[in-house]
Amino acid sequence: HVLKCCQKVLAWVPVAFIALVVAWSYYAYVVELCLYSTKSYLCFIAVVYLVVFHLSFFMFVWSYWKTIFTSPASPSNEFCLSKADKEQYEKEERPESQQEILRRAAKDLPIYTTTASRAIRYCDRCQLIKPDRCHHCSACDVCVLKMDHHCPWVNNCVGFSNYKFFLLFLMYSLLYCLFVAATVLQYFIKFWTNELPVTHAKFHVLFLFFVAAMFFISILSLFSYHCWLVGKNRSTIETFRAPTFRNGPDKNGFSLGCSKNLREVFGDEKKYWLLPIFTSLGDGCNFPTRLVIMDPEQVAVPSQIEPAK
Repeated sequence: HVLKCCQKVLAWVPVAFIALVVAWSYYAYVVELCLYSTKSYLCFIAVVYLVVFHLSFFMFVWSYWKTIFTSPASPSNEFCLSKADKEQYEKEERPESQQEILRRAAKDLPIYTTTASRAIRYCDRCQLIKPDRCHHCSACDVCVLKMDHHCPWVNNCVGFSNYKFFLLFLMYSLLYCLFVAATVLQYFIKFWTNELPVTHAKFHVLFLFFVAAMFFISILSLFSYHCWLVGKNRSTIETFRAPTFRNGPDKNGFSLGCSKNLREVFGDEKKYWLLPIFTSLGDGCNFPTRLVIMDPEQVAVPSQIEPAK
């Protein structure tokens, strides 16, 4: 129990680190740069900087907050075994008999994927049949719908309920770092060439430029990668292990085309795309597949899933 408590406390260390860096960047930019370092004839420019800065800062913090504190979506009760099936499943020792129980329970569920051995995906920890694209997170100790990965920087799972928030968090943090680095650059050069008086603000400005540039470079690759995933309608897990349908593994099995893939995450109303408000389509359990569109007869319905060998 003590070990679990320590793990929960330590899991917030990366989040606390990001919060401290963001709080310091706010102080360094607003107080040290815009209030103390700009000359009187640059007041108008400083006001413009502050307006744009606070707008990007607010959107960044809002999306980061939503990513952290949005609970991962879990499968509904319809995917849980009944009490009788659960008792029978636990009594059975043969995998074939257990799979027969799972096939009977999953007969009417919207499941089109299986394990690599053609067995029904079942979580012994949560004691439920996994919907498509659902995976168990060992850190959160819960099954997460459309799980992408567990992110230590937000101390939360990134999945169906908060994937849009995570993408916006990456985008606004990227814009935040880019804006800070671009506007600080001229003062960074002036401080470096001793065109401005040496004060304690010099060190804040120097470090602010380096930190913003460093985070911008690191976030850019991650954001580009997730933009590619959205266009392909894949999760990070599915990139490394393609989902298995009746016809075998298919890494593009859930792709419906770039436009429809984008709307699946951000919704149909474009006016809400840039706001960290949940607008994703579906319920996290029912996903249209490329196989359904191409040939409905080839879809792996649960009753046709072969038993594990």
